[in-house]
Amino acid sequence: MDRQELEQRTKEFALRVIRFVAGLPRHRAADVVGNQLVKAGTSVGANYREATRAESHADFIHKVALVEKEAAETCYWLELCEGAAMGDPQQRQWLLREATELLAIFTSAGRTAKSRQSARK
Repeated sequence: MDRQELEQRTKEFALRVIRFVAGLPRHRAADVVGNQLVKAGTSVGANYREATRAESHADFIHKVALVEKEAAETCYWLELCEGAAMGDPQQRQWLLREATELLAIFTSAGRTAKSRQSARK
């Protein structure tokens, strides 16, 4: 998967997170969880775009670590939605699978970048 495809994938993920949260019932718990989910889920793509425009290899490593952190946080909020049976089950399952895949992709990218940095030294 190239940079452009991954940018599109993370953007589609963010849009689906937004639509999922928009469909949650209006009550305090859903508002709190939904707000956190939108923040984390949309940050994955935003931070990835920043990483692809990093000023140095070290900057790239730092920014990919932020993407990884946001993807992990997104998984957490989706797991809470799962446990509380919040939102459409099919959408929630798709989002959780995708968040887990994105987390694996960015974890791997971070490890590769770090190993390349070590090899350069």
